[in-house]
Amino acid sequence: MRSVSGSLMSVFGATLCITVLVFASVGQAEASGATDDPVFSAFYALNFGQIAALAFGATAVSSEFLDGALRISFAAVPRRGLLYGCKMLVVGGLALGVGLITSFTTFFVGQLFMGDYAISLGHAGALRAAFGGGIYLGLMALFAAGLTALLRSAVAVLSLLIPFILIVSFVIGDIAGDTARFLPDQAGQSVLHAHHEAGLGPWTGLAVTAGWAGLALLAGWWSMSRRDA
Repeated sequence: MRSVSGSLMSVFGATLCITVLVFASVGQAEASGATDDPVFSAFYALNFGQIAALAFGATAVSSEFLDGALRISFAAVPRRGLLYGCKMLVVGGLALGVGLITSFTTFFVGQLFMGDYAISLGHAGALRAAFGGGIYLGLMALFAAGLTALLRSAVAVLSLLIPFILIVSFVIGDIAGDTARFLPDQAGQSVLHAHHEAGLGPWTGLAVTAGWAGLALLAGWWSMSRRDA
């Protein structure tokens, strides 16, 4: 479906466009007076790429629930667990591949605009963040895919996840403090930081996000195995 391929391509396209716009306009100005983590700043546009990754995961699964497509899929592959597993394997594989390409491309393109403030992959934590950013996008796509299999609606899932990640997650962070670091987005993005004086470590944070994705996939598997087509 066009919506599925379009959302997958937008993971790369949206992230790259935001990178060029931000780094070309205010990249050096922000770096000159900032004390922030330059590695984390280099992957700023992944905040927008993750929305496209969520959309890809949701639309890739929701297409099964349109016009009786799921009945056809069950007729072709009667073993529901096998069908579900293969579906998620394809979604995760595509999201991971595009996520890694997006993460590395974002880093290199952004640094082209940074002049004397540019960093390389040899900078502390940069290479790990580039790999981790791609894995993070893949996990977020699987998180959305699992929830869509449970709720059977991409609109419902995106209506929940996009406001949560863009707004609610930060509000909870202000109220709950350290507890918020275990939310799927905040935990996973810890891999994008060069240093971790406090909070979750880079791979621990990704493991927490993987746990959220695993729970969503398990709930989706239960729904597809038990509910009528």
